[in-house]
Amino acid sequence: MVLDQMPHDHLKAGSAAPPELLAPAGSPEALAAAVAAGADAVYLAGRRFGARHYAANFSDDELRSAVDYAHLRGVRVYVTVNTLVSDAELPDVVRYLLWLYETGADAVLVQDTGVAALAREVLPDLPLHASTQMTIHNREGVARAAREGFSRVVPARELTLPEIEDIAEVPGIGIEVFAHGALCYCYSGQCLLSSVIGGRSGNRGMCAQPCRKPYRLMTAEKDEYGRPRDLRAMPAEGQYLLSTRDLAVYPSLDRIARAPVASLKIEGRMRSAEYVATVVAIYRRALDAIAAGEVWSPSEEDMRDLALAFNRKFTEGYILGASNIMARDRPGNRGILLGTVTGYDPGRREATVRLTGEVVPRSGDGLAFCMEDPERDVGAVVRGTPAVRRGTVRVGVPAPVGRGTEVFLTKSADLEERATKIAEHLEPLPIDVTVTWDDGTPCFEGVLPGRGGEPLRVLYRADLQMEPARSRPLAPEEIAEQFTRTGGTPFVIRRLDLRYPGGLFTPLSALNRVRRTFLEKVEEAVAAAHRPGPDAVRAARERAEAAISGLVRTGGVANRLPSVSVYTDTLEGVEAAVRGGARTVYFEPAGPVVPALLEEAAALCRAGGADAVWKWPSITRRAFLDAAAPLLPSLYDAGVHGVMVSGLGAADAVREAEPRMRLFGAAGLNVWNHCTTRVLAPLFLRCTASPELPAGDLARLAELTGDAPGLEVLVQGNIEAMVTEDRLAAVSGDRFLGLQDRRNHVFPLRCDSESRVYIANAVETCLIDHLPRIIGMGIDAVAIDARGRGPRYAGEMARLYLAGIESVGRGDPGMLDVLKDEVKQRALGGITGGHFVRGLAG
Repeated sequence: MVLDQMPHDHLKAGSAAPPELLAPAGSPEALAAAVAAGADAVYLAGRRFGARHYAANFSDDELRSAVDYAHLRGVRVYVTVNTLVSDAELPDVVRYLLWLYETGADAVLVQDTGVAALAREVLPDLPLHASTQMTIHNREGVARAAREGFSRVVPARELTLPEIEDIAEVPGIGIEVFAHGALCYCYSGQCLLSSVIGGRSGNRGMCAQPCRKPYRLMTAEKDEYGRPRDLRAMPAEGQYLLSTRDLAVYPSLDRIARAPVASLKIEGRMRSAEYVATVVAIYRRALDAIAAGEVWSPSEEDMRDLALAFNRKFTEGYILGASNIMARDRPGNRGILLGTVTGYDPGRREATVRLTGEVVPRSGDGLAFCMEDPERDVGAVVRGTPAVRRGTVRVGVPAPVGRGTEVFLTKSADLEERATKIAEHLEPLPIDVTVTWDDGTPCFEGVLPGRGGEPLRVLYRADLQMEPARSRPLAPEEIAEQFTRTGGTPFVIRRLDLRYPGGLFTPLSALNRVRRTFLEKVEEAVAAAHRPGPDAVRAARERAEAAISGLVRTGGVANRLPSVSVYTDTLEGVEAAVRGGARTVYFEPAGPVVPALLEEAAALCRAGGADAVWKWPSITRRAFLDAAAPLLPSLYDAGVHGVMVSGLGAADAVREAEPRMRLFGAAGLNVWNHCTTRVLAPLFLRCTASPELPAGDLARLAELTGDAPGLEVLVQGNIEAMVTEDRLAAVSGDRFLGLQDRRNHVFPLRCDSESRVYIANAVETCLIDHLPRIIGMGIDAVAIDARGRGPRYAGEMARLYLAGIESVGRGDPGMLDVLKDEVKQRALGGITGGHFVRGLAG
């Protein structure tokens, strides 16, 4: 007997596979919504080492269940392990990665270079995805990731589609791009603003989103130390100068879908299940239509629903070359415009709103009455569906609102109901079942259709022996009825091939029990099919134990006094730094690259017995690399024997263009642990430790790193906190520009040679009184950031730190308090010991 319960699924002839649709799952409810809405894969985090610390996330038990739940429905699971990790945490990371491997995670997203190296060593079969927090933004960076064992890269959101198409040509690695959701103001992985303001590091998943706060753009003349005199406000287009719009490539999704990208990613692990269901369902329908070759165009209804789900105004983003990236007028959800206030009744506390479109508020909707000052916006919930009279409605408002006030629908009860239906409607999984009998025992063979792979076959011999019937044997239809009941399970029997010999009997309850057991076996088989086998697990555990054992070995501390390095952006600064005693000068000219300037800097350094190092911008996209790399051979011959970079892609570009050139690693490399320095050692002569490291972690890093590469510590200057493509203001070296927050702290701005804007901490780091401890760590060099501060600052700070090092070397640290007072007199915004002293939150 063969019973067909439902048609077989198939793709339309000639249809092309669309890119993977990757959905956020910040909670179990959001996971279920993503799966029901049609996601091909989800990304989520456990309670450790994930870059969304404040999402609900998953306990270990929940995560294991989530992986099985998704796999049962043909959905891949990528787990984020994308925070920076200290040496003390490395053993726990290894154990966690091993547990994820055993659980059956399809891939892990990683930020930390050292963690990636450990994962490759211990778990070579666990796919690695390079998080956008790795700030990969050029073809060389993608090629490096491929060589380091990554199967996918999530490049910087700032890249354009032509740049994406260029880097996608790197063989052996897939490209994942963001398609929808929040944008960061700063290049991901390079943002320290939340960290320096309040100790909540974005690199540790704890960003406090200071970019969504109000700021004023300030300007002033500079004094002899580069500090502002007589600050005054400059005109700006809004108060929320760092607040970005939300990304939505939906209107041009066909362009993105045809690009050589492996995956389209929806941002939103902090969002609700209803948000996830709405957004995923809209992108799913659109991608399927495009893949099927239909003539697709964006739907106004879909755009409205995307806006109602959440938006801060939409932009097609850097990827599609949009110019409208920023939303500086207000930082919160806009919803959609409902209408304008035409009157207010203070007795009834009701506003009359003239509707601007066809949308009518209903009971349960959320409204925002937007004032001139966003902090005075008034929110309201509609109680009872109001009647429309002559194009107006009356709604309750908890505070007075004036005529002309715009009213936005920010929460739609109708959309939430539709989203809930999407999230709750999970299509059952079709399974083809053949049942044969062996000496009265039912033997099941189940076949689940593969999703992009081979079908899964499950065999089960029941622990039941049916007896020859004494009077009335069971009919095939009776057995089929029991075996096709799948209520309460994720399955539906699509086709039942019942090869019943006839003449047998058993209680129907026994058949039900056998069916339930069989379907449980199918679930177990699906889970097991995505997990490594016992031999692979045993070998991985042995490698993990060996790796953890190796992490505790020490590299030893060299007994030496560090040299002084200075960052500067002018030739006058180079000369002053050398006179002050700097042994290394990182020269980053603020204007276009002019070889003669670099050659002159090299001559000044050579005359003073110092090394000249060309400091490249933190971000080195194609145009810069194509212009800068060919200059390296002649610059090396002219005395520029070093280049400082912030990324491994840039390092490879330098090495390719001029193998003799020595490489120095900037803070943008995010060096947090010795596994990272072990990866960097073959390339770099010296690397800068992350300025986020507390003293204890820095000491451990130095001990385990030893001499290769040398370690440098930023000890003085306003720490670089952000780098952005937003041309916030035209920054020149002659005038001071900064951002002033509500507490009157002023964050200095500067531009690099690519006109990219950098925002520095409002308070200046000063570690001169901590030199004894730094020297005791065996640090190779201490660095002073004098960019934008003028030659006097560069020279005098070099002299003060050299005096401090020499005093410690003489055993006379008492001078340090005097030197600290000298530093205070030259500082911008006061001084702080920063994370070296206070550590990080959490």
